[in-house]
Amino acid sequence: SWAILLLMGAASLWSSGGGGKRPGSRTSLPYRLSSLIAKISVAERLAMHGSGHMRNGKSLGNSEPPAIVLVEPQLGGNIGAATRAMANFGLRDLRLVAPRDGWPNPEARARASGANHVLDDARVHTSVAEAIDDRQIVFATTARPRELVRPEFPPRTAIRELQAAGASRSAILFGGERAGLGNTDLAAAGAIIRIPTHPGFSSLNLGQAVLLIAYEWWLSCTARLPEQDRFESELASRADVASLVGHLEEELDSVGYFHPPERRPASVAQIRNLIFRQRLTDGEVRMLRGVIRALRRAGKT
Repeated sequence: SWAILLLMGAASLWSSGGGGKRPGSRTSLPYRLSSLIAKISVAERLAMHGSGHMRNGKSLGNSEPPAIVLVEPQLGGNIGAATRAMANFGLRDLRLVAPRDGWPNPEARARASGANHVLDDARVHTSVAEAIDDRQIVFATTARPRELVRPEFPPRTAIRELQAAGASRSAILFGGERAGLGNTDLAAAGAIIRIPTHPGFSSLNLGQAVLLIAYEWWLSCTARLPEQDRFESELASRADVASLVGHLEEELDSVGYFHPPERRPASVAQIRNLIFRQRLTDGEVRMLRGVIRALRRAGKT
């Protein structure tokens, strides 16, 4: 858990010292604590949300996850890689349009590496129109310039646009390995997603393309969650946080951290800024005070 990460990291900071370090340097305690808390925030978020796209029965974003539509995919292995990418980032709705080697495909299952829940629910369609018939908004990916007049976005912007549209049912089209999407397929889309690549070699593997888009979806959803889902207990009062800061300052004084003395006000200000901007809960304040007491006891032995 993130709490264990914090305990281990804090113990490492105390055991490696910190007294006499310049407050603004990369080896100073405020800087190292800030880095530690940033890392813990990421770990906490990943642990909180797991690998699914739902939490407590609710979608992670403002709209439901999009369907991923693979149009005339050729290789089962690439379908499997795309499926694995979907599962990595919480997408489940896979639709296949006229897969060349038929369906089901044993190579797809092998390359999916356990993402069987996505494969087992995959639907096969004979046309793009059939695959997106129940969708309210459709975006399409392409690496080549087209003459169609369509809004064109990089992946991150495209996902924002998709969510801002407020459609509960959306789809993203991906073309097959040989030639990508045809103009007829692209005409069904309301916007184009173009993944920025080196101009000398712009072709992406199908699984890679799906992974990049799925990652952007997951990132956009989870980026909004910590503030609303993290606080299962009450936020700590400012008085409680101030008491925590005072406790920490006392212990740092006792080990001679604030050296030279004239740097103490600047160091204290950095520590207070670091802790006050974390929006700690009651439980987190109690845990951090326990960390400080445990480190003090360890220092006496």
